[in-house]
Amino acid sequence: MEGLLEYDGLIYKIISKYPKRYDRDDLYQVGMLGLIDAYKHYNSNYDTKFSTFAYYYIVGEVNKYIRENSSLKISRNIIELKKKILECRDVMTQKLGRAPSNLEISLYLDVDISLIDNALVATDEVASIDDNVNLIKSYDDTSPEVLDLKGELNKLSVEEKRLIYARYFEDLTQTETSNILGMSQVQVSRNENKILKKLRDNL
Repeated sequence: MEGLLEYDGLIYKIISKYPKRYDRDDLYQVGMLGLIDAYKHYNSNYDTKFSTFAYYYIVGEVNKYIRENSSLKISRNIIELKKKILECRDVMTQKLGRAPSNLEISLYLDVDISLIDNALVATDEVASIDDNVNLIKSYDDTSPEVLDLKGELNKLSVEEKRLIYARYFEDLTQTETSNILGMSQVQVSRNENKILKKLRDNL
């Protein structure tokens, strides 16, 4: 365990990317918890360096801390607007024969497009996720279904495993995952859907 102090530089590097309004000492302590958790779960047989493996645990723990201590709440108005947007999208898709743009939805609802964009972004983290998530989050289960899923997860490439690990084991948003993996949010979404489809098809 003493060797973990060698990685405190990794923690400082990670927390330095967060806004200064967050207390650095608090983030460091949370990051250290993530590092210790990574140490407990790391297997030297993994095709991943410990520092890389620990990175996701640290980021996940820090993001979890920030989410739980955030003063930002999704207002009822935003939730209601999101509901109207989804209903409008369904109606316009049937009429247009394609998914409408945010601008078209804005004009249809007579709501400023910036409010449309904000409502979609603000509620993105609480959107429902594919049914596979329940299985993935039960990774320590030993039921036949989960054992099959473990087998399929082990067949994924390193990049695919990192994406799935960040999204479903650390509960990171697509935006947070895109920052970690160095790709756009659109790429994360597209790749995630492909991986989940692959898992569904093979299970």
